[in-house]
Amino acid sequence: MIAILQTAIPYDVTAPRPLPGVAPLGMAEWLLVDESFAAQMAERARLLSERRADVLAVTGGAGPAMDELLQFVLDWLAEYGTGYEISTSGVHRPDGVTVPIDRADPMLTLGHLVQEDLCIMEKRGEEHVLTAAVLCFPASWRLAEKIDRPLLAIHIPVPDYPGIAPRVQRLFDGVQPGRPLWRFNAHGYGDPALYHPLRENVDDAARARLPYLRSERQCVLRLPETRACVFSIHTYVMAR
Repeated sequence: MIAILQTAIPYDVTAPRPLPGVAPLGMAEWLLVDESFAAQMAERARLLSERRADVLAVTGGAGPAMDELLQFVLDWLAEYGTGYEISTSGVHRPDGVTVPIDRADPMLTLGHLVQEDLCIMEKRGEEHVLTAAVLCFPASWRLAEKIDRPLLAIHIPVPDYPGIAPRVQRLFDGVQPGRPLWRFNAHGYGDPALYHPLRENVDDAARARLPYLRSERQCVLRLPETRACVFSIHTYVMAR
């Protein structure tokens, strides 16, 4: 295993906001390209090739939201994507790789375009359900166990989540197109692997002494046509 480490996180992880801890985000700040872009994108390509069933999942009925998300990301990259070039042959990334635009496989295309993992959450009854995702860098959870499940079921292992679940659902209900929100987390890890589906069984005191700090910059964005929510995750891993 090769560790892919960043040297900095562009926010103060020592000052977390109270849960759910969200704040407004400008549209131009939604997706990021950081110092580990090339290495993380190469790892994404490997995982999508070798472990597609583990890192990409879709459900029936998610097609319209997936199609809209792909076009939304392409439009976003054309307007805001530093180092990106879009042409008839595909998308030329900042690391020099050109990605063909395969509209028949939108989540796979998205997985090769941007550094973020992308999860589509659609309203089904009273809750938002995970209907499609490209999740190359899970932090102690398995996509297969969460796909097609609602928010509360997805977060069952998270301490105190039932107490904040109504606030999180209101957040997903209330986010508006063009006005994304963001939050972050930060946890100690003993293993720096980006693909990390297994939990590390350590208590909080031990976690604070582990050699790596992993932080997820999580954003929630509303697609204007299907009204699906997109949960994006930009992963940082640093040696302490």
